[in-house]
Amino acid sequence: MTTPRLLKAKLRTEINGLTESELDSFSELWTIKKNLNRHELLYQKGKTENNIYFIESGTLKICYDLKDQEIIVGFGYKNTFIFDLPSFFTEQPSNFHIQAIKSSQLFGINKTDFYKVLDSNLTIAKYWRTRTELILLDLVEREIDILTTSPEERYQRLQKRHPELFQHIPNKYIAAYLRMTPETLSRLKKS
Repeated sequence: MTTPRLLKAKLRTEINGLTESELDSFSELWTIKKNLNRHELLYQKGKTENNIYFIESGTLKICYDLKDQEIIVGFGYKNTFIFDLPSFFTEQPSNFHIQAIKSSQLFGINKTDFYKVLDSNLTIAKYWRTRTELILLDLVEREIDILTTSPEERYQRLQKRHPELFQHIPNKYIAAYLRMTPETLSRLKKS
């Protein structure tokens, strides 16, 4: 299988200090290939997730089901990584599902191979630690936003933190992520 072009380019620009040989070795481990149709699940609730995926094309949403309501807790889109952080770290069945919003092509690496790289390459391990810290900070900021701020403030803060979401994700999903109606989001975008 050929190494995904966008993945290798992303790794090259984001992980400073990797030799070309290290970059090749790491990117060649992303051997899991998934092609998802619109609305198809990458995986379902109750499954233990042991892979990290790179999105070559498409968009996905990370969701939690609450009775008859779907709570969107995150997104993935072209040139980003997506995985179920709690299930990946704990190796317990997931409380979430990840579903394609648009047709998507992904490449994945399994946890065993990924951690072997982290154990043997300090540069990649530092990158992973930094990325994980940023994910956790983002989760905390979102939680605080949902609990303490008005819809307008949530919208403004998301625009500031992740303006790229508005280029990749349809408004109805962004509204659900911000815990507001699509009409409220539309009104905020106009003002």
